[in-house]
Amino acid sequence: MALKFDAALGTSVVVFAFDGQHLRSLVGAKSLEPYKGAPMLPTNWVKANDSVEDVAKRMMNRVLGMDQIYLEQLNAFARVYRNPMGRVVNIAYYALLNWDEVKDIKLQEGYRWVNYNDEPEMIFDHNEIYEMAKERLKRRVKRRPIGFVLLPQRFTFNNIHSLYEACLGKELDKRNFRKKFMRSELLIDTEETVFEAPGNKKPSRLYEFNQQKYEKLTLKGYDFKF
Repeated sequence: MALKFDAALGTSVVVFAFDGQHLRSLVGAKSLEPYKGAPMLPTNWVKANDSVEDVAKRMMNRVLGMDQIYLEQLNAFARVYRNPMGRVVNIAYYALLNWDEVKDIKLQEGYRWVNYNDEPEMIFDHNEIYEMAKERLKRRVKRRPIGFVLLPQRFTFNNIHSLYEACLGKELDKRNFRKKFMRSELLIDTEETVFEAPGNKKPSRLYEFNQQKYEKLTLKGYDFKF
């Protein structure tokens, strides 16, 4: 007798972006009952003949109009009663976006940006997925240069410092941070400057990341002990 399967597959994406000072996250709202209007992560069903990653990418394209994003698989969430509608296995991802590319996008109805540490109470186990994504990001920025995905093409050292403090959830001594980061040879001084805030008397240097070094460390990794 042939086996019959009674389960569904879905995918959710935790989206992070950095606005120069703070991390932001994308939250949606359930469009149908049950729990219509309740906060949730961007989520989509996966059909039997679909690639889970392709579905996640298409969802990001539909919501944000972007098809080139940093996307990494996070984990599978498969508790039996995680969804009251039936057995649903969720393959979750997290995405990193450049804020300059998304800040002016008109979001679909129900979607909004929230502060990194102010996520709402979400349905199902989406808060658990969100917390796991935060922990993954915290580990990754210490061992891979993925933080640069979140920065504009040119940035100040204050931008990098604020980004790493936000990702790691703690204050970092700026002098020690600068020494360790400069030793990585990831930064290229553009020899240009910018006044970061009105009233600043001293301009800040603008940097770009070293693409060759970035690609090497993305594969090899490093260990920033802050």
